Amino acid sequence: MITTFHGTTILAVRKHGRVAMGGDGQVSIGDTIMKGHSVKVRALKGGRILAGFAGSVADALTLFERFEEKFDRYPGNLTRAATELAKDWRSDRYLRRLEALLVVADMDHVFLLSGTGELIEPDDGVLAIGSGGTYALAAARALLPDERLSARDIVERSMAIAAEICVYTNSHLTVLELPTA
Repeated sequence: MITTFHGTTILAVRKHGRVAMGGDGQVSIGDTIMKGHSVKVRALKGGRILAGFAGSVADALTLFERFEEKFDRYPGNLTRAATELAKDWRSDRYLRRLEALLVVADMDHVFLLSGTGELIEPDDGVLAIGSGGTYALAAARALLPDERLSARDIVERSMAIAAEICVYTNSHLTVLELPTA
């Protein structure tokens, strides 16, 4: 079972040869908002990969480093790098204790990775994690068929909807895109 982390929402959308990933800026501990302008999505490997996290920041940063090591070992192969990280995360005693979920994406794939060994690629190119993830996912899937909307438009609108519903998600967004302009 994949754990839902309270305190963030990350959404990735692939559409018409573009990928957009957005994350809200709220950091909560319990029922207290500690920070409102955090950045939970980033470009990795010279802007070829987008990654976002939900959960412990320190744990996520450790996982980003491990993911980049795997991608260096399997250059240009996001699927293999993600698979190898998921295997290590599941079997390594230290990594198993890390409390975070990752979403990684390139131009061809979007993956969710978890410490329980999950490696999930959605059929429709839309993936969300975090406490507002189900709201953002539902909104994105509803907006996906609208040909007038880009991947970025869908991320921005869906994240706004999630922020209106989820108390652990705010409307300060960071949205990154592939290919980069």
